[in-house]
Amino acid sequence: MSTPQPPMPQAAAPNWQAAPGPSYGGYTSPIPVVRTHLGHALASEWTKIKSVRSTLWTLGVFVVLVVGIGLLAAAVVSNSSSELNDENPLSYGFFGLLLGCMCVITLGVLTTASEYGTGMIRTTMTACPSRGRVLAAKSIVFFGVAFVVTLAASTFVAFVDASLLENNGARDPSASEWFKGTVGVSLYIALLGLLSLIIGSIIRHSAGAITVMIGAVLAPLVIALFMFSQSLEGVRQRLFEYSIPNQMSVFYSNSLTDSGPSGWDPLWIIVGVTAVAFAGAVALLEKRDV
Repeated sequence: MSTPQPPMPQAAAPNWQAAPGPSYGGYTSPIPVVRTHLGHALASEWTKIKSVRSTLWTLGVFVVLVVGIGLLAAAVVSNSSSELNDENPLSYGFFGLLLGCMCVITLGVLTTASEYGTGMIRTTMTACPSRGRVLAAKSIVFFGVAFVVTLAASTFVAFVDASLLENNGARDPSASEWFKGTVGVSLYIALLGLLSLIIGSIIRHSAGAITVMIGAVLAPLVIALFMFSQSLEGVRQRLFEYSIPNQMSVFYSNSLTDSGPSGWDPLWIIVGVTAVAFAGAVALLEKRDV
């Protein structure tokens, strides 16, 4: 006769606790759910813009153009015997900024349009389904980077040009002229780049959006130069007045015309245009497929 075996000890049941995650049909996810907000989108866009090589190249060329051409123009005048007749020495930074803004426009377009070209936009929208939040984060990060870089470059050129042209009869700029020639023009160029970013989001094609923005910068002035008919004099004058090169020159009190925008008018104009474009881009994002 076999002797009965003692009962095997039973292992104690583990004391599982439900994780703070969603539950589906009796299953509780061990991954905690975190409600995302604009800060997460900003961190993501900052990581993107500082990681891609296009940012380094475009901003590097921008600084070279602004500093190189701005200092070269002032150095040529400084080494000549010409008198500036109480001219604002900061205005020589305009030439470098006019060419350099093409780099800011390019970077603005690439910030959005390149994601559509590579398909990365699908990952972005999956991580953050709020499309308006994505565009807002891109806009804030890009504007901050563009403004800081432009301000640093334009301020450096302004101080060096004022020192170089001091002995050529150039006047000492007032505080308001310093502010407009550094902070004011930097805000304008950063907003111009932001407008390019929004156009890139609307068109979703890098080459097409860059072409549109370069045309917007140069076409009105070029068209006006070839309008010789007296019947088109009014149109020609308006194209001169509201062309982007002329609006940039207003920040240096050196407008191409005696009428048109003055003071801080160019800044308010581009703020209005950018705001309207941003609203349109958000509306299109909500209606389109990714």
